[in-house]
Amino acid sequence: MSVNLTERTSAEGLEAYIRGRRLAASDSLAARDVLVQIFNRERDQDSFIVPAVAEPLLVWIISGTAAVEERIPGGEWETSHVAKGDFFLTSSAEPYEMRWKVSGADAFEVMHIYLGIPLLEKAVREVLGGSGAVRLREVSGGRDEILSLLLEQVRAELTSRNAVSALFLQGLAQCMAVHLAREYLDSSADDIAHRNALPAFKLRRVLSTMEANLASPFSLGTLAEEAGMSEYHFSRLFKKATGYSPSRFFIRMRMARARQLLLETDHSIIDIGLEVGYSSPSHFSQIFKREVGVKPSHYRK
Repeated sequence: MSVNLTERTSAEGLEAYIRGRRLAASDSLAARDVLVQIFNRERDQDSFIVPAVAEPLLVWIISGTAAVEERIPGGEWETSHVAKGDFFLTSSAEPYEMRWKVSGADAFEVMHIYLGIPLLEKAVREVLGGSGAVRLREVSGGRDEILSLLLEQVRAELTSRNAVSALFLQGLAQCMAVHLAREYLDSSADDIAHRNALPAFKLRRVLSTMEANLASPFSLGTLAEEAGMSEYHFSRLFKKATGYSPSRFFIRMRMARARQLLLETDHSIIDIGLEVGYSSPSHFSQIFKREVGVKPSHYRK
């Protein structure tokens, strides 16, 4: 397939590239700092190129279940199985390719939300206290309860009232901008580096591999193989996508799992250490205190 990798469009213009029926929409992005569109999408969408848009795009699943596939043009397909409440966050400066297939009887309805760059920059400045550059991570098939609460309010405002309040939508947009700046900011890379970070679908596959192997020794080679690239190239792009080296991120995942086991089970601290890859209780306690701030026994109390 021949693809024009420099293809771009506006937030309003992206609608023309994706099949489906628009059910509702707010005022233009330029006028209100936020553009919201609700669509009933086709059940079987063949592969197509999604042009790059300047503003980060949030896509929230309102109803239906689907297998959504994404890839860099010409690369390997990566699949996200999504349902009501899942979301995608796309901020890539390059076009990408996608397709999907809906399962079940429910209509596949989605909501697109574009937040104006000035609004996002203001939120980033507030969160960081300095630079206002917008650098958001890519997310495919994610779930965020706080974001869902805000998005449900947006959906209800757009579909349940005769007269939509622009002021109310702007208030929700401000809340979303701050939440994105707090939770999804990629502050580790400059703009050019961020555009070349590890794609979301490859990152998701690597993180799944990490999650499944928390008890095993860290293997950079295995993770790089999952991503289909050299160890050096993988490490560089992984850090651009997450802000951490693969080994450092792996330790953070181990500690997150250990905290969960300490709070939600009665397993011994020795057994929990073994479950997250530490055969030495003293080593586990040392790493846990370094990462969490207290020893495992104190954290459990």
